[in-house]
Amino acid sequence: MSAVRVQAQQFSLPVLFALFGLIMGSWAGRIPALAAGVNVSHSALSMVLLCGGLGAVVSYPISSFLMSRFGARKTLLISGMALLAVLVSIGMAPNVSRLMMAVLMLGITASTFDVAMNSAATRREKQSGKSEMSRLHGLACAGGLIGATLGSFMASNKIAPAQHFLMLVGPLAAILWMGVTMLEADGGGEKVAKKAFVLPRGPLVLLGLLGFLGSMAEGSIADWSGLFLKEHFGASDGLAPLALSSFSVMMLMSRMVGDKLKERFGAQRLVTLGALVAACGLMFAVLSPNAYFALGGFAIAGVGLALLFPFVFSAAGAQGPTALAAVASMAYSGSLMGPPAIGAVAHFVGMQAAIAYVGGLALVIALVACRTRLLK
Repeated sequence: MSAVRVQAQQFSLPVLFALFGLIMGSWAGRIPALAAGVNVSHSALSMVLLCGGLGAVVSYPISSFLMSRFGARKTLLISGMALLAVLVSIGMAPNVSRLMMAVLMLGITASTFDVAMNSAATRREKQSGKSEMSRLHGLACAGGLIGATLGSFMASNKIAPAQHFLMLVGPLAAILWMGVTMLEADGGGEKVAKKAFVLPRGPLVLLGLLGFLGSMAEGSIADWSGLFLKEHFGASDGLAPLALSSFSVMMLMSRMVGDKLKERFGAQRLVTLGALVAACGLMFAVLSPNAYFALGGFAIAGVGLALLFPFVFSAAGAQGPTALAAVASMAYSGSLMGPPAIGAVAHFVGMQAAIAYVGGLALVIALVACRTRLLK
């Protein structure tokens, strides 16, 4: 194999992780504008976000079929193109019911892409014998940061989400095709358990619980932090998405050094201490006197939660593809429960209490992580 081809293969997964982050950051960064566009309350918006989590949970049969039939490479192309089409449909949704349907499809396509992407990354870790998952998830954070920051720029310039997403589709489709083309061929289908829903068993239960709680916390911050700034502090449409940006940029910086930190301190200690740091950051955001101090709190939370998913997925992948699928399924069920639960708390108690609730989740993550022996 030529040196150019080898370098291209090494470049492909970073491109795909960054692309996925950019797409999801673009969606999350425009949630306040999308909510205002269809005039939804907290409770109604929580139902919209519930559809995204539901789509993630029910996506497993679809990803299982695609992975077993075509392998990770073709699954990435199919689900990625579908994900871009769904992004446009979200921007064009004229009412709440259409938005709910589009977000349901977002959950299905995004989760299918995510499973294929992490499967390819786990296979590369096994082949190389090197820890790469933290860096790759860091690049997804970089993409999310770019997407959220771009959303802030578009909102500041009064560009509607539909127009914003249409501007993205062409370039991102080209990048997706390039990244998949460069990816190492996987020889067809992958062996994935063909079940509607897979749950972890034995020692994997605590890994699955970490994925569940981490997904609840990250998803809640992504979906509600901007609205918290907007409603609690009166932040503008341009400032509100920067809550996700500050969270993402610190998560990015932490993940880029996560693999080296893992070699020195171990995954279990890093995830446990990180969750405690995240809890402190979220409480700081809740008690902040203004939106700018609150941005610092979300940045601290990004540092704390950064290494949870890379290390959980790496530990699960080391136990085999079925273990990875089981932990991923439980994590996706967390994305189903988290944002709607935060919406319910916000509706009945207020946005401050909702963000404090996420801080409580971080404390539970620390308690579970210190007992999870598969984190090494």
